[in-house]
Amino acid sequence: MLNFKKILMLILILLILLPFGKVSADAPPPSMDFEFYPQTSGATITILSATLYGCEGPDCQNPMQIPISCGDSNCHANAGYSSNRLEVRFSDGKTRRSNVFQSTSAHTVYKVTIHPDDLLVETQSTSGYQSAAGLLNLFTVICIGLACILVLAILLIIFLIRRSRKKK
Repeated sequence: MLNFKKILMLILILLILLPFGKVSADAPPPSMDFEFYPQTSGATITILSATLYGCEGPDCQNPMQIPISCGDSNCHANAGYSSNRLEVRFSDGKTRRSNVFQSTSAHTVYKVTIHPDDLLVETQSTSGYQSAAGLLNLFTVICIGLACILVLAILLIIFLIRRSRKKK
């Protein structure tokens, strides 16, 4: 019976310390979605190519190119800079540059107004991480915690049953 008590105490100590261990998860990089709207309802133009620059400060110093993918009227990028600038080549043959805009959340949707000579980027909506991986990590931690509580309860029941049999 002495070995059972030592094992039970060791398991209890490990279960008590387990929830206080460091848990970390990699968060997805910030993402940006761009929806393009012409200033006037004239001829439709489509996106041929786009370049997103991440930079420093309000005047976009030291720009670094960020990968971006585009459809005919929208683009998506994973970005990690607080200041950004967008440059897009359209089917009308013009390349337009945007104002410097800020990225302040994990996922931001931008409205891009197409002017004759430039682009105006405005924040349309922001939100936290749009990640199934984050929810999966939370679910896993909760399941592990519940499993530990279940194991602890079963061991406690076994201990109490053995103890009550020994007294009789």
